[in-house]
Amino acid sequence: MIKNITVIGAGTMGNGIAHVFAQFGFSVTLVDIAKEPLEKALATIAKNIDRQVAKGIVSADDKQQTLDRITTNTSIEEGVKKADLVVEAATENTELKLKIFKQADAAAPAGCLLATNTSSISVTRIAAVTKRPELVIGMHFMNPVPVMKLVEIINGYSTSEETTQTIISLSKQLDKIPCVVNDYPGFTANRILMPMINEAIYSLYEGVAGVAEIDTVMKLGMAHPMGPLQLADFIGLDVCLNILRVLQEGFGNPKYAPCPLLVNMVTAGKRGVKSGEGFYTYTAGSKELVVSSQFL
Repeated sequence: MIKNITVIGAGTMGNGIAHVFAQFGFSVTLVDIAKEPLEKALATIAKNIDRQVAKGIVSADDKQQTLDRITTNTSIEEGVKKADLVVEAATENTELKLKIFKQADAAAPAGCLLATNTSSISVTRIAAVTKRPELVIGMHFMNPVPVMKLVEIINGYSTSEETTQTIISLSKQLDKIPCVVNDYPGFTANRILMPMINEAIYSLYEGVAGVAEIDTVMKLGMAHPMGPLQLADFIGLDVCLNILRVLQEGFGNPKYAPCPLLVNMVTAGKRGVKSGEGFYTYTAGSKELVVSSQFL
């Protein structure tokens, strides 16, 4: 039975995953390389629970109980020692993930499952650097984790049926809806989403329409809650670029080549919400959607 969860990476996805597991009664160890991101993550979790309390989703008592279930650690080796499940939620960088999985595999107990929250990198490749490939699986949560219901579960080449069924059951315990897919570049979510985002950027790049017009067409015409350019900013333009490159390399198909405008924006440090500017500009405390000056 899975009781102890270790989440590696205290960023946006990692703190959201830690929040959800702790909220549903699991003991969570949140691991990152330094105390500062861990402190920031705990503050973010507390703030997000306050939103849940205000909406009546959880009680004030639930908040403290959830926070009490989370401990932090700056060592992967120490952080995974008692884990039944490790969920890696580090930056979408292949070499970094391989390094983390080697460390976690070496230190985690026998029988501990190792999951990756990767949105595009091969689960099979990640599993291959461990001595327990049958216990390695993709557990791709959607952002924001406390709100979004989907968990995309990715079977690697060697993932056992028992591992898959355990993660399906666990996802349901978190009040999520699991969807099992196989291990090919981009899986299902990003194989479909990223070409759409890339095409929206090409439409802007080629002068077909402006930022607001492209997003309005998709919101009002296709019932999308958020336009593709705003969504790209939300995901992170650097993340979108990395995923498109994974698709391009994995399939060897030029249709996945990232738009030059996207490449230039990331090179210039315009990464979307996280940098304060992408296709839109973002001001702390403001919810107004303002198109970046370069696109006016």
